[in-house]
Amino acid sequence: MKWLRFRIKTITEAEDIIISTLYDIGLEGAQIEDKVPLTAWEKEQMFVDILPDGPEDDGIAYLNFFVEEKEGEEISAEKILEDVKAELSELSAFMDIGEGSITVDETEDIDWINNWKQYFHQFTIDDVLVIPSWEKVQARDENKIILHIDPGTAFGTGMHDTTQLCIRQLRKYITPETALLDVGTGSGILAILSLMFGARKAVGTDLDPCAVEAVRENMEVNHIAPEDFTMMIGNIITDQSVQDRVGYECYDIVVANILADVLVPLTPVIVHQLKKGGIYITSGIIDDKEEVVTEAVKAAGLEVLEVTYQGEWVSVTARKN
Repeated sequence: MKWLRFRIKTITEAEDIIISTLYDIGLEGAQIEDKVPLTAWEKEQMFVDILPDGPEDDGIAYLNFFVEEKEGEEISAEKILEDVKAELSELSAFMDIGEGSITVDETEDIDWINNWKQYFHQFTIDDVLVIPSWEKVQARDENKIILHIDPGTAFGTGMHDTTQLCIRQLRKYITPETALLDVGTGSGILAILSLMFGARKAVGTDLDPCAVEAVRENMEVNHIAPEDFTMMIGNIITDQSVQDRVGYECYDIVVANILADVLVPLTPVIVHQLKKGGIYITSGIIDDKEEVVTEAVKAAGLEVLEVTYQGEWVSVTARKN
């Protein structure tokens, strides 16, 4: 069996959003190549204490997407390439994606879908245990909040620094009356955990239609009632109909774990969804973009309450006064 490999040259900050965007056209199971140093958690998961010094991070990343060539089925590499170029062109209009060049070649059969299972194991975020379906909860963890999730090919699992920053901030501000909006919800982790923390209801938006199924599966396995979490697809930054469906001044908390280049245009829009006194929690911000986001938050009339850090990532929490 053969696979077509579509290889995109981009920058590390654009990895996540390109992966999510290209899922729309059927490209999944992304393989990432970059020079970002491993975090302590990643070293632990690889059972490695000390690694030799690697090359200096140059900010360049290569994303490899694989399309199976099945016998009797004709795959148009030209059509896929055309679709990829169109998606990248649209992204580049509002964020830096680097070179954005694409190459196509053929590779041998590899079990891309299942190989990652050997690297993902249960882990904790304070008193939250995140666990995949193929592992069991240990007796010592039975008193923790347990989030059941299987990592997919495009959406997060909670292990990234940016997600953990958001989780800790949500824990500080959620009350039994909280109505929460999760922009860029992906797998729905932040909204689902917010409901577990005691929030009254949650709404999630995402650009990727595949997020609907990811959210549905994660709601089901974590016993979240359908009426507690509403999912919407569309671009809340540019689409008035999405803004209208989400609603205005009706959320106690808005959380957005996205890239800084998306948070900047999002913030002056999303401020209208917040209630007066509502809390705005952002992350996905690499440390050298902190000032860009804090300035955008202030320019939208919000008061910065707290800036928190984990690894090279930043979370900015603000309030609508």
